Amino acid sequence: MENPGFVMHEDGLSNTAPSKIPQKNGHLYPCEENKRSYCSLMKLFLVCLLACLITTTVGVLILSLVYVGHFSPKTDTAASTTANQPSQNNADSRFNFLNNLGQSKVFTFQGGSIQWARFRNNPSDYSSPAELKFGTSINKHQSMMTLGTIRIFSQGMKVPHWHLNANEHGFLLKGKAWIGIVEAGGSTVTTFNITAGQVVFFPKNTLHWVKNVGDEDCLFISFFTTNDELKTLDVDDAFFGTPEDILSRALKPEGGVQFIRTFKKPIEDQSINLPANLKDLVNNASYAQSANSSVWKYFYDLKGSKEFSYPGGVMQWARYRKNGVGLNENEQIYSDSLNQHADTLTLGTLRIFSNGLRVPHYHFNAHEMGYVISGCGQIGIVGDEPVSEFTVGVGDVFYFPIGAQHYIKSTCEEELLMITAATTGNQLETLDMDDYFHATADHILAQLFLKKQDEFKKIPVFTVDQSINIP
Repeated sequence: MENPGFVMHEDGLSNTAPSKIPQKNGHLYPCEENKRSYCSLMKLFLVCLLACLITTTVGVLILSLVYVGHFSPKTDTAASTTANQPSQNNADSRFNFLNNLGQSKVFTFQGGSIQWARFRNNPSDYSSPAELKFGTSINKHQSMMTLGTIRIFSQGMKVPHWHLNANEHGFLLKGKAWIGIVEAGGSTVTTFNITAGQVVFFPKNTLHWVKNVGDEDCLFISFFTTNDELKTLDVDDAFFGTPEDILSRALKPEGGVQFIRTFKKPIEDQSINLPANLKDLVNNASYAQSANSSVWKYFYDLKGSKEFSYPGGVMQWARYRKNGVGLNENEQIYSDSLNQHADTLTLGTLRIFSNGLRVPHYHFNAHEMGYVISGCGQIGIVGDEPVSEFTVGVGDVFYFPIGAQHYIKSTCEEELLMITAATTGNQLETLDMDDYFHATADHILAQLFLKKQDEFKKIPVFTVDQSINIP
């Protein structure tokens, strides 16, 4: 071939003049170019690998420092400092057992008002975080109690109604009222008057009413045997919730349905009723008193009952007593009535003299809830959750779960007076601290408290019951 471009030499170069030979970096050398690219990629890889190693090392070092700072053992000083600083949760824990009822929302009606210490299904229905805490607590502990203060103005009436899920036990703090109770079948209606210091009992699903027949307000402290929302049905709501034709057929009034249509549902809630034109509506009111054999099934004269006196105070009880021990004939009727109905309460007034102490104790078979009528005090609870000691005053509600040890100290110059309720229709079973100390063998106490056995002889045994003591 004449074309010198295709004449090859031993070195593999084309037969061209030396001046025409391409340089090493020319594009005619692809193998050399690939070799240089490979070297560049290796350098990049090594740089990235080094960066990763450095980053990992720094990260491990930081984590090590954090671990040492957060998880190294604390000194005794640090531990005691932390223990001495009460957390916000501990500070608020008292509201699991305390409700400042006097500061709670007032539900007003024509004829009175109601305030509640209760559980609500909807958390937004509570008026404060403290109320929410109390309501949640009594529901969580299955306390079987709700408390309300019911104020009825003179001539006002808590209208006929019944509670679908609770008994009601009411203590009349002041005023005078006329009570009506309709038993099953409607043939037996028990009516009676009640005055301050006396107790009334309304069994679950029993229709009843309360009318203020005095010149001053009536104020009831009422306990209901449910830790869920209280369910109540007023007679007017039952009436207006029933179709006209059904009402006409059930009541058979003159005029039939036309007469039924003359009833107009008021705009305002009638739970506590006091019409402005009451004198025009009622022209012949009578307040009959039923026989004691009927009345005392629902009534108890707590203020007139036996006083149990102690060095530091006094207790009185409206309760069941096995075999009627210590009860008169009428009190025996009430005692039997409590025991025959399910989920009833034991009520009592607790009066503690100034600086007196209801000693630490607990109840085997009942939760306890109370309302402060007068005076002020200090309460302590030892149970399944920590709670700081807290103060109580007039209008406060307190709660002690079953089995939780508790004490109450009177801290004012005046006596501390409370109305309490315990969730049992049987005899209340209680154990005081001094009693269980004396009942426990001293060698057991010595081993428990790491003290010599003879030391426990310093705890005296008194001949007088020290349930409420005084220094």
